[in-house]
Amino acid sequence: MEALQQQRIKVAVAELLVAIGDDPNREGLLNTPDRVARMYEGLFSGIGVNTVDAIDTVFEADNQDPVIVRSLGFYSVCEHHLLPFFGEARIGYVPDGKIAGISKLARALEISAHRPQVQERLTADVANAIFSVLKPEGVVVELEAEHLCMAMRGVKKPGSRVLTAATRGGFNNYPSGREGLIGLMHSS
Repeated sequence: MEALQQQRIKVAVAELLVAIGDDPNREGLLNTPDRVARMYEGLFSGIGVNTVDAIDTVFEADNQDPVIVRSLGFYSVCEHHLLPFFGEARIGYVPDGKIAGISKLARALEISAHRPQVQERLTADVANAIFSVLKPEGVVVELEAEHLCMAMRGVKKPGSRVLTAATRGGFNNYPSGREGLIGLMHSS
């Protein structure tokens, strides 16, 4: 993918400010196009990056004990309104010979979240990446997020949270199955 074009973003933001009836040359807005362009570098740093590539530290493992990461904060930008959505992820998998460095699971979430996105695709993308690289007995990814497009516009329901879940694998050799892993993901 072509690198982020900061100058084009600056021009577009200045034009947007004019289009909404404001003056991009007034004191409070003078540096806004530059700030937005720099902010977009981070917000959209996942564009053109394969989520699978984030899981690049893999170890052999003899056990099939569940691996769970909870309270994993994330943020993304809704592709429909370009407003943020943010929340927490729970990721769990049952190894079948391989485990990943824990930070790599967080990195996979971060890469996929840092592109214009919908929560449903984000959830599936992370689950698919983990399943593809580790080939576990099974994987469950749950995201719970508040969408500012729903809080600030349309139905205007701040505080509402959307829960999405993706499961992959048959959990064939894990006695507690998918439900057991989900239960562990939610236990205190």
